[in-house]
Amino acid sequence: MIQKRTDIRNIAIIAHVDHGKTTLVDGLLKQAQVFRENQKVAERVMDSNDLERERGITILSKNTALTIKDPNSGEQVKVNVVDTPGHADFGGEVERVLNMVDGVLLLVDAAEGPMPQTRFVLRKALEIGHKAIVVINKIDRQDADTDRVLDETFDLFIELGATDEQTDFPVVYTIATHGHAGLTPELEDNLQPLFNTILEHVPCPEVDVDAPLQMLVTTLGYDNYRGLTAVGRVFQGTINANERIARIKTDGTIVSERIRYLHVQEGMARVDAEAVGAGDIVTIAGLEEVFIGETIADAENPIALPVITVEEPTVRMTFGVNTSPLSGREGKWGSSRKLRERLFAEVKHNVSLRVEETESADTFLVSGRGELHLAILIETMRREGFEFQVSSPEVIIKTDPETGKRTEPYEQVFVETSSETVGSVVELLGNRKGEMQNMEDMGNGTIRVEYIVPTRSLLGFRHHFLTATRGMGILNTLFHGYGDYQGVLKSKPKGSLVAFEGGVTNTYGLKNAEPRGILFVGVGVDAYQGMIVGEHQRPGDLDVNVCKKKKLDNMRTSFKEIDNDLTPHLNMSLDECIEYLSGDELLEVTPENLRLRKRVLNGNERAKILKQSKI
Repeated sequence: MIQKRTDIRNIAIIAHVDHGKTTLVDGLLKQAQVFRENQKVAERVMDSNDLERERGITILSKNTALTIKDPNSGEQVKVNVVDTPGHADFGGEVERVLNMVDGVLLLVDAAEGPMPQTRFVLRKALEIGHKAIVVINKIDRQDADTDRVLDETFDLFIELGATDEQTDFPVVYTIATHGHAGLTPELEDNLQPLFNTILEHVPCPEVDVDAPLQMLVTTLGYDNYRGLTAVGRVFQGTINANERIARIKTDGTIVSERIRYLHVQEGMARVDAEAVGAGDIVTIAGLEEVFIGETIADAENPIALPVITVEEPTVRMTFGVNTSPLSGREGKWGSSRKLRERLFAEVKHNVSLRVEETESADTFLVSGRGELHLAILIETMRREGFEFQVSSPEVIIKTDPETGKRTEPYEQVFVETSSETVGSVVELLGNRKGEMQNMEDMGNGTIRVEYIVPTRSLLGFRHHFLTATRGMGILNTLFHGYGDYQGVLKSKPKGSLVAFEGGVTNTYGLKNAEPRGILFVGVGVDAYQGMIVGEHQRPGDLDVNVCKKKKLDNMRTSFKEIDNDLTPHLNMSLDECIEYLSGDELLEVTPENLRLRKRVLNGNERAKILKQSKI
C-alpha cells in the first residue's frame, strides 16, 4: 500500500563553486540545533576532506540530517541533506546521489547569477524530474542584482528544457554567513523561511513500506571497526539490522549476504538503528563485498532497481611505477602491485573513473572526466605515501560507428574578463579552433564570452589564459559532447630546459641557466640527467648544466664575479605541472616532491628519436 512519509524530506544542494553552498549547510545545521551550545564546530563542517578545505570546493558527495518542526502539523520532520560537488569533473558524484532525493535547492550568487557548473548539475536534476527551490545567496554584496539573477535563472530553466511545473519555482533570499533568510530581499534574522519552504515545496516520499525490500547503493565508505559501508535510499520495504538480504549485482547475479549493522544520520553523526523504512537514507555495514549501483533486495523476492549510469570519461593519463634515478627515496608504496591495488580500489567508489591494464605490467591507463578529476586522484595517492609517475593528459578519441569518422570531445567554455584583455582571450581561443557562441557586456567593465572548443585545445590552456588576463580572468568549462576530429593542433610554443647531468643544483650553475628561460628549481635540489629544470624561452628543448660548479684556483680573474643573487624560481603546483606536460614528458610524483622529466632521460637518445621523427 502506497503511503506518504510526511516525517521525511530528502533534498540535495547544488551550486557553482564558491557560491556559499557549504556555508549554508553550516547555518541549517546550527539553527536546527544539531550541535550543542558549547560544542566547537569548524567552518564548512561538510568539507571534511583535507583537499576540500584547501581548495575550497566540494569533491565528495556527503549527506547529513537535521530535524525541524512543521509549523502547520506540529510534526517533527527529518530532512536528509545531500551536499553535491560544484564542479563538472566530479559529475559522477552528482549523477548517482540525485537518485536519493526528491527535490533540490539551487543556490546562486546574487551578483554572479547561475554559472556553468550550476548548469550541469541542474540539467541532471531536471532530467530526473526533480523540482527546485531557488536560493539567491549573498544579497548583501555591493554588486548584488537580485532581479537580474532571478531572470537569468528562469532563462536557464527554459534553456534546459524544464517543464511548466519545474519553472514555477519558489524563491528564497539568504545571507548564509549570517544565517538570515526571507521570501523577499527583506530578510528575517534566521533561516526559518527556508525551512518552511523546504517543508512546503519538497515532496515527501511516496513509498510502500510493506513491499519487498529495495535499496540502491549510491556511495561506498569504510569503517575501521565495522568494515565496508554502503549508503543508499530505501525505495520500498523495510531494512533490518542482522537481516539476511540478496545483493543483486549490476550484471543480474544474486549473492546472499547478511547486514550486520544499520545506521541512520543524525546531524554529522551516524546512529545505530534496528530498522529503517522506505523513503529514508540509510548506511549499512558488515557486507563481504558491495559495489555502487547494486541493489540490496529482499532475500525471498529479489527485484533489481535500474542501474546507475554516468557519462563516459573524456580524458586519460598513464600511471606507472617511478623509473627515475631518485625512485624509492621518498615514497612508502612504489611497486606495481601496490599501484594496481590502489587504482582498482578507487574504481569501486569513483564510478566515473576507468582503469585499464596495458602491455607493460607496471603501467596503467586511467580515464576520468577531466584534468581536475585526475589531479585530485594523484594528490590523494601522493598523500597516502605512493610514489609513481604520470604522463601528460590526452583526450579519448572515438570512431562514429555509422560514418566511420573520428570524433573528439568538445567543451563549452565560459570566460569572464575585462574589456582590455578580451581581445587576447578571443585570439587564444581562436588559435585553438574555438567557435564563439556568444559575447555579452556585463555593464561593469566585464565581458562574458562563450565558446565551443575541442577538449584537446584546453589541455594546458589555463596558464596561458591567466597570463593573457593578468590573473584576473575567470574560466569555466563544461562538457558539450563529441564532434568532428579537428586534426593536428599546434604544439606547446616553448620548450623545456633539461638537466645535462645529475648532481645537486648550485648558484653558479643556475645563474648560467637563468638567461635561457624560467627556472623551476632552486639551490640545493637533487637533479638527474633528463630532469626538466625550467621552461625554455624559445621553441625546442635546451640542455643546461645546473649542477656545474665554479672551478677554484689561485689565479685572480680580471672579469667581474657572477652575482650570486638568483631570481626566485617558479614553484609549480600539481595542477600547473600537469598542464605543463608535453607528450614526451612525465611527472614524477612522490609524497615530498613533484619533478618534471623527459620520458627518455639520455640526451643522445632523445636526439636520435627526434631525428628519426623528422625523416
